[in-house]
Amino acid sequence: MKILVTGTAGFIGSHVAQALLARGDEVVGFDSLNDYYDVTLKQARLARLLDKPGYTHVTADLADRAAVKQVFATHGPARVVHLAAQAGVRYAAENPHVYVQSNLVGFLHVLEGCRHHGVEHLVYASTSSVYGANTAMPFSEHASAEHPLTLYAATKKANEQMAHSYSHLYGIPSTGLRFFTVYGPWGRPDMALFLFTRAILEDRPIRVFNHGRHKRSFTYVDDIVEGVVRTLDRVPGKDPDWDGQAPDPATSGVAPYRLYNIGNEQPVELLRYIEVLEQCLGRKARMEMLPLQPGDVPDTEADVGDLVKDVGYRPVVPVEEGVARFVEWYRSYYKV
Repeated sequence: MKILVTGTAGFIGSHVAQALLARGDEVVGFDSLNDYYDVTLKQARLARLLDKPGYTHVTADLADRAAVKQVFATHGPARVVHLAAQAGVRYAAENPHVYVQSNLVGFLHVLEGCRHHGVEHLVYASTSSVYGANTAMPFSEHASAEHPLTLYAATKKANEQMAHSYSHLYGIPSTGLRFFTVYGPWGRPDMALFLFTRAILEDRPIRVFNHGRHKRSFTYVDDIVEGVVRTLDRVPGKDPDWDGQAPDPATSGVAPYRLYNIGNEQPVELLRYIEVLEQCLGRKARMEMLPLQPGDVPDTEADVGDLVKDVGYRPVVPVEEGVARFVEWYRSYYKV
């Protein structure tokens, strides 16, 4: 199967492309290699793909309408895994226009490509951040998510609604995946585990928000990849039991549309996450305790019952194992 994967120089996208190639799919990768963070890390991820049989790369920006149109016309992918986006929850406060261009305009271009080239299934990345002000745990796709707290989360919520409209109007089967705090080898330098590891090894203090008391469904990247691949293989249809008088946000009676959470069901307190990291590094962290940041939610907890029911899979890697694998990669990659 020929699959277009956007964001293949990114953290999750590079892992997904590897998994699809390993099972024999042909992958067309699409990434702008922008400088939001270290471009050499992106190039290193991409280098692991470029020599693989069945991989073709296109360097372009999602906001470039002509470039996206060209990749669909040239390669005619059967399915699309859309993982490219402007990442970083807090960066949006400084650069809101970048998020609109990448996460909204770019997503529109992907939807248009799917529309005009008969794509069988679009799988796209959403985020647990869409739950925003919700406090009912665990977070369920069937609950309302109408109060995002950051622009990043708002763009992802908009993606879900854009996908539903295109699924309804043009019959494009679409599946949105709400990822919960992904970590692991080849991760992003702006995320907590990366920042903490670098600071501890350099004997610098780490900034611990909410005094380390908030909990997250930390999810190892291999668990995310397995969920992406399994949902890609399950093309959604209309839900015959859907009721417009009591609409279910996770499904649709008028469109082939689905939303899933992908996250570890065992939330871990940030202080415990740091403790595991200290054990793996063999060093103690110097912690600067700070209040909760604006836009952050106190806790996240994933309900993945639908993922288990529909594709037979749940994330399982514990933080003790996942953090150890990250530290092993980090020491090898940076030679420290």
